[in-house]
Amino acid sequence: MPVDQFQYSRIPDAAAASALRAEVRAFLADALHNRPPQLRAHSWMGFDPEFSRKLGQRGWIGMAVPREYGGTDAGAFARYVVVEELLAAGAPVSAHWIADRQSAMQLLNYGTEAQKQRYLPPICRGESYFCIGMSEPNSGSDLASIKTRARRDSDGKRWILNGQKLWTTNAQHSHYMIALVRTSDTGKARHEGMSQFIVDLRLPGITVRPIRDLVGSEHFNEVFFDDVVLEADALIGVEGQGWEQVTAELAFERSGPERFLSSIALVHTLIDAVGAQPDPLQAREIGRITARLMALRQMSLAVTAQLAAGANPAWAASCVKDLGTSLEQEIPEIAQLLLETAPCAAGGTVHAQVLSYVMQSAPSFSLRGGTREILRGIIARGLGLR
Repeated sequence: MPVDQFQYSRIPDAAAASALRAEVRAFLADALHNRPPQLRAHSWMGFDPEFSRKLGQRGWIGMAVPREYGGTDAGAFARYVVVEELLAAGAPVSAHWIADRQSAMQLLNYGTEAQKQRYLPPICRGESYFCIGMSEPNSGSDLASIKTRARRDSDGKRWILNGQKLWTTNAQHSHYMIALVRTSDTGKARHEGMSQFIVDLRLPGITVRPIRDLVGSEHFNEVFFDDVVLEADALIGVEGQGWEQVTAELAFERSGPERFLSSIALVHTLIDAVGAQPDPLQAREIGRITARLMALRQMSLAVTAQLAAGANPAWAASCVKDLGTSLEQEIPEIAQLLLETAPCAAGGTVHAQVLSYVMQSAPSFSLRGGTREILRGIIARGLGLR
């Protein structure tokens, strides 16, 4: 199969996709020409508000959002082309990432007309940042066990929010959180009685505490809610249907190319370090990485097609994340197998520094967005095995 046909076989308009890809690559070649591999390795965790605004000005944020809400209505596949190029180049997209990837779509699918008009245009401009309020202490990926609660106030017009969220990426930089909380007692099923709210992180009673990771970064946070007052219009969708809504949201979170391209900067430096004359082992292993990446890409595009059609492919998205993060975590090990370069946080070669960063970051790949154990339970249910 010709390369161009292989790359765009799942995209409705291959010529338009090819033209868009060339445009994005030209933009990134100019915008990132001074960005070294050590920073490109940060991938979708690189935070740069100015870069996000530039993408918004080009219409490359909110591409699946209708024009009436500030988007370009270009569709999910056009967005996929842009996202793929951004990640492959190691662009700093973290500022707008969650808002573009899932918060905008959640509001589009479940929000009121007023919520869409208020929140979607600044997201599309790359000026409004969202974080995800799901995990909690003693809950982790078991969302059915969350305890953070919103109760109605005495006149029933507002909500009072109390509790804590944990591992909340970019909460310290975000303007809003979409939080999954309890609004009534658990019914016969553990996942009953939950709702989603838009929480303005500037409200009184909210405390955000960054968590420093192994590489010295502060992506994760603890977020505390102490009698936070939410207006009635903070509720997203229908009260009590938070579980159905959040499972649909997770399909966007778990199926994109970021779930298998987090280590791509290391693949690039590995290939450069190996050079044009690899030995048989090097050629075989780099070929295996490439083949697995291509398979994951086709899987991810298949899930994108289902999401674009309005489906909720939760188990298929879980397959992409589980297999993708497994590969991402193996790549540092393969790199050490193929070269005798030791990881080095400071000094040493560029490849050694990128290897050091990815090695220290890799344990989080199978945690963020749902642990491997939770994902495999979802896959088992999807296959009818439990």
